[in-house]
Amino acid sequence: MNKGETALIQYRLTQAKASIEEAKVLLREGMSFRSIMNRLYYAMFYAVLALLQEKRLGTSKHIGVISLFDKEFIKTGTFKKDLSKSLHRAFELRQKGDYMEQNEVTKEDIDEMLPKTQDFINAIEKFLFKEVKTGSMNRTPTNEEL
Repeated sequence: MNKGETALIQYRLTQAKASIEEAKVLLREGMSFRSIMNRLYYAMFYAVLALLQEKRLGTSKHIGVISLFDKEFIKTGTFKKDLSKSLHRAFELRQKGDYMEQNEVTKEDIDEMLPKTQDFINAIEKFLFKEVKTGSMNRTPTNEEL
């Protein structure tokens, strides 16, 4: 992996962490749950983009990113299925809040998704750190190692 690719992975992780911090600020300030959910979803989305970059994979569509995550990291056993469920739920709630009329994201949705988003980012960051440390994308850690 070259310096540019490593820098892009780090940039995406930085975006993920910034997005979850923005969600926390919005929550503290009493802003809309729709906006908070948007930031939580993007935190997960950016983390997945970092993963896909490491495998030199990508797509321009959000649903394509989610599908690649499931194919490359869930079906292979790299990550537990709970992470996929969290990502799909975040996508659904973001869609609900951003595009569906008279469908509001609730406080309960945020209370559910905030810790799941943090766990999601932590798992991906741990995996990527391990990959950088070992220098190998050929070996995929098992669920027990994560």
